[in-house]
Amino acid sequence: MNFMRTAMLLAFMTALFMGVGFLIGGRGGMMIAFIVAAGMNFFSYWNSDRMVLSSYRAQEVDERTAPEFYLMVKELARNANLPMPRVYVFDSPQPNAFATGRNPQNAAVAASTGLLQRLNPQEVAGVMAHELAHIENRDTLTMTITATLAGAISMLSNFAFLFSGSRDERSNPLGFIGVIVAMIVAPLAAMVVQMAISRTREYAADRRGAEISGNPRGLASALQKIAGDAAHIENMDAERNPATAHMFIINPLSGRRMDNLFSTHPDTRNRIEALLAMTDIQPGVSTPTGPAANARPKARSVPNTGWGRGNSEPPKGPWS
Repeated sequence: MNFMRTAMLLAFMTALFMGVGFLIGGRGGMMIAFIVAAGMNFFSYWNSDRMVLSSYRAQEVDERTAPEFYLMVKELARNANLPMPRVYVFDSPQPNAFATGRNPQNAAVAASTGLLQRLNPQEVAGVMAHELAHIENRDTLTMTITATLAGAISMLSNFAFLFSGSRDERSNPLGFIGVIVAMIVAPLAAMVVQMAISRTREYAADRRGAEISGNPRGLASALQKIAGDAAHIENMDAERNPATAHMFIINPLSGRRMDNLFSTHPDTRNRIEALLAMTDIQPGVSTPTGPAANARPKARSVPNTGWGRGNSEPPKGPWS
């Protein structure tokens, strides 16, 4: 069922991309758009994780550079019966996280420095368990390719200006109306698809993440804190790449841009209420144990913005 839904969504995004090409350049434009979309889908399948991680300048960490954080993710992955993903940290004061990769065997999770600084261990565990749930549900490939195509549709619509003065009906059968549709309607349609993908999958990832971490209240508390901080702390890389907003656990856009006119995520209060309504964890799912259960997850050195609440000094080490 998940595979069919993914195929349908990607087919729609490809068709939308071709439609923009048709509105701008007629049949020739549509064929070019089809070739570009097919190439982007193929390229994104094999390189989706690298593309997103590079956009946020994320750095991979391991047991040496971020022992507590790495061990926490390792224990959560074991709870979920998943292969150990690659673990990344990206520099942003806004607490947030995302997962990417074409399948569980080639997946990665990334947390912001703000997440590791501002949340307690139980909250961080809930967030990372949520991201592992996306990997387990194979949401990451769909979310990343959709982000790539949505960004391309928005970029392609901007090129419509170049054709706005064309009078050649053969190259642009709908004339100026087609250009307006390409400039306005197509990006909005792409945004709606992003919303549908994220909204339908966030609740499932919340529930499964709570089961993996064994602590629904930890994830609920994390969502409340992240949503509050995202409203007034900017994520500059996300502002420059709004098509990736639906990949994060909470919409990273600050609300100062038109890109935030439509929310890519369900209402945070509803998500929190759903988590608090969970009274039982499925049998066989345990709370993480060992050093990572109580240690604050961190990279060995984080930009000196204050190490968490109630801590006066950041951790020491080579991270920069």
